[in-house]
Amino acid sequence: MNVRVTPHRFTGTIKIPASKSHSIRQLLIASLADGESEIKYPLDSLDTQSCINACKVFGAEIEESRKGNDIISWKIKGNNGFNLTAHKMPDPECLKIDVGNSGTTLFLALAIAGLQSQQIEFTGDEQIQKRSAVYLLHALTGFGIQCVSNNGCAPITIKGPWKSGKVNLLCPTSQYLSALLIAAPLAPVGTVTEIDVPLLNEKPYIEMTLSYLKAHGIPYETAPDFSHFVIPGGSSWKAFNRTVPADFSSAAFPAAAAAITGGSVTLLDLDPEDTQGDKYFLEILKIMGCDVCWKQGNSENEWQVEISRKGSLCGGSFDLNKTPDLLPAAAVTAAFADGDTTLYNVAHARIKETDRIAVMAKELAKLGVYCTELPDGLIIHGKGAISPPENTIIDGHNDHRIVMAFAIAALGANLPIEITTAECAAVTYPGFLELIENNC
Repeated sequence: MNVRVTPHRFTGTIKIPASKSHSIRQLLIASLADGESEIKYPLDSLDTQSCINACKVFGAEIEESRKGNDIISWKIKGNNGFNLTAHKMPDPECLKIDVGNSGTTLFLALAIAGLQSQQIEFTGDEQIQKRSAVYLLHALTGFGIQCVSNNGCAPITIKGPWKSGKVNLLCPTSQYLSALLIAAPLAPVGTVTEIDVPLLNEKPYIEMTLSYLKAHGIPYETAPDFSHFVIPGGSSWKAFNRTVPADFSSAAFPAAAAAITGGSVTLLDLDPEDTQGDKYFLEILKIMGCDVCWKQGNSENEWQVEISRKGSLCGGSFDLNKTPDLLPAAAVTAAFADGDTTLYNVAHARIKETDRIAVMAKELAKLGVYCTELPDGLIIHGKGAISPPENTIIDGHNDHRIVMAFAIAALGANLPIEITTAECAAVTYPGFLELIENNC
């Protein structure tokens, strides 16, 4: 689907969708628990639906409650560690799980599947079949788990059980380590999982995962810099009742839209104390010349943040190692700044749904914005405005963050811009295109 975005100032009060990272972790943990959990106000997106499908294949029972078009909660009856035999699951030669476009679901569920002696095959869409899990699979092999793949990519077949072992795990994506942290505690009593981590990107997501282990009383040992972990088996996840916090990754796009167009937005439901690293985008906007003001709502846990811009945007230099998902939004914001903006230490942005460094450089050039591509980032040579040619068509590359980034860039242009594969925005931000269209 193509969408044509007409320039206009972006303003208003916006309810931010729930965090994908939290939603998927809570889904998996609830499905692993013994008992019934309730997840309130989760993200209802293509990626979370893929995770729900995976959890159902593993044996969890999930009931969805809605009010109109809005999802209110998921009630999940867990499968006590995905114990397929105890719950009389069907015993085909191989269970199959299609994760769609959800890399988070794929990586986290791969490790969980290693707890079972039942063979489980994972597949996904065309993009997923190009995203390597090779370092994670090497680690799982070190714990006695059988892994068969297409050079580290899906389709991937996993067969446990999990045994004691010590492995080295390179983490160009933190999801590899989060996968082991979620699954390893459920290995048999007496099992010890030891992990050396010589490379770790996206550390805030590990802090997020560890916050769940702490909340459930699951023991582990770690070095202060997360370079080493020891996790004993024999633990269990507990049933819980939690509300999913709003997503800073998604909030970056309406925040950037206000910065680009000189508008003003109030973003609801974000928690300034949440572990999500992508709240760094608000700091980026402040450095570039925006006003960012947090205000407490009617209760202690209710917050809103206001973003506006009165003067010009200026360039800056930003380390995105902890927050690679911010690169598309930061790059289009930099296109409207005066001077150069450097986004660096983010080579892992090349292994997302697309090579986002190369894609952003290529598509920004169509708008007359020139970039210097670095091995680990991008320098955007901003001129304070963009003036694309008539009838410009941006290739969204079927990447939700690329599509959303160029939709907000179009708001600040002097002519409408057309973007392809726009439907994929629903992967993490359902209703985003309608939000852009109706905000006139």
